[in-house]
Amino acid sequence: MSSHSSTDRGADQGDPLQIGSLSLQSRLLLGTSGYPSMQVLTDSIAASGTELITVAIRRINLEDAQEEGFLSTIRSLPVSLLPNTAGCYTAKEAVLVAELAREALETNLIKLEVIGDDETLMPDAEQLIKAASDLVMSGFTVMAYANDDPITCRKLADIGCAAVMPLASPIGSGMGIVNPYNLQLIRTLLPDLPLLVDAGIGTASDAALAMELGYDGILLNTAVSKAEHPVAMATAMRHAVQGGRLAFQAGRIPRRFYAQASSPMHGRVGQ
Repeated sequence: MSSHSSTDRGADQGDPLQIGSLSLQSRLLLGTSGYPSMQVLTDSIAASGTELITVAIRRINLEDAQEEGFLSTIRSLPVSLLPNTAGCYTAKEAVLVAELAREALETNLIKLEVIGDDETLMPDAEQLIKAASDLVMSGFTVMAYANDDPITCRKLADIGCAAVMPLASPIGSGMGIVNPYNLQLIRTLLPDLPLLVDAGIGTASDAALAMELGYDGILLNTAVSKAEHPVAMATAMRHAVQGGRLAFQAGRIPRRFYAQASSPMHGRVGQ
């Protein structure tokens, strides 16, 4: 169990992230794959302050004793589980995996991924939209992983997804936000829907920038699990998300082409 109190786990108890019926104080969501050990994973989860972690249902053999131990351990943590459909390439596959997840984990919450190929791991927009429509009609709370395409994201919102999660850059690339313009456009088009940046985050400054753009949260995995020191990186990500959120709420100064003195010009010595 984490040593963090409920107060410690959130940046601001008066600023929850609402996704469907789920209310989260932490705006950082964490994946669970690729960690060097189970201990490093659990320590990273605690250090991140996250309240929601993802589990790739298709990649877990629920009949395997070792996998059963993994699920047992993470279910003992003070976090909620977000099953995902990673590894699915068609809407039919994704819907089946989501249904299995609902039965196994007793949750309607699903992170929907439908990938187009093995090389880019980019979402297949056509299959993604079809799967999202089917799952929403079946009563799922759908959090859809999407390209940074404003049109696709708007279609997912219109379908009734509880959250849309455009990528910053390809999964596991660590490239950070390669198209901030598109992310800002998506935020402008969907001002009231929970939006999270998912995939491609490499370091804390990437997460802070996404939050400064007005996004409601960050979902990441590789940036922490493959870091030289995962627990330290999890801590950095926690503070980056909190700082980025506070900066967005504070309202940054306008960008100016020319300099502007911070001190008043009138009343200078010698005038």
